[in-house]
Amino acid sequence: MAEVDAVQPNGTPAWIDLGIPDLERAMEFYGAVLGWEFDVGPEEVGRYTMCLVRGREVAALMPHHDPGATEFWWNVYFATDDVAGTVSKAEAADGRVITPPMDVMDKGRMAILEDPVGGQFGLWHGNRHIGARLVNEPNTLLRNDLVTPNPGPAREFYTKVFGFSLDSEGHLGEGDFTFLRRPDGHEIGGVLGDPEATTSSWGTLFMVEDADATAARAAEAGGTAASPFDMPYGRIAELEDPFGAPFSVGAPKYGG
Repeated sequence: MAEVDAVQPNGTPAWIDLGIPDLERAMEFYGAVLGWEFDVGPEEVGRYTMCLVRGREVAALMPHHDPGATEFWWNVYFATDDVAGTVSKAEAADGRVITPPMDVMDKGRMAILEDPVGGQFGLWHGNRHIGARLVNEPNTLLRNDLVTPNPGPAREFYTKVFGFSLDSEGHLGEGDFTFLRRPDGHEIGGVLGDPEATTSSWGTLFMVEDADATAARAAEAGGTAASPFDMPYGRIAELEDPFGAPFSVGAPKYGG
């Protein structure tokens, strides 16, 4: 388990949020599946809703800004101490700016980018909101990995933007997988080359105590769940919420 009480180092997945068409339905689903409690924000902040474990912020839900949207996904935000500077590095590395740097009241500063293979991600410079306050424990964020049919340019992009190093040693599964590590050696996620993927996207994996039981709860709550499977690191289930937003849950063998 890890409690986070300070701004994370550059390049660390610091926050996740999800825009969906029905906030009440989303709270019902994620409350049933992950046991979250919720702090619904006022109308002036778009009802941006904090998801809580033991009273600490672990993620957020919000009504989607586009009422005509048909695709939904969890957004990952990487920590940075210089949003504008990181945006400049991303543009120089053939990334694309979707949302330019902007202040979010006194909470922090953000931007939304797209990497050269189409993977979307955010940047977050925390102020009063530093990001997730709990990670690596049941019902909180465990990791994020980019799945893409074109991993080479993606790996090159993230090393240029965040100074990550690439490491495939220790990966026990099959496939084209590379760990991304911060300059201090800390693993922040990875890039999986999947020739069958049709798009590039950052996935979100929540830690759970029992992947099979969580998958069953997701199906009962109106989502969809593929059959859980074992990996060298633990047991995984790939799920979708009632709006089709994909996410995974995992019960690690090593305990998080």
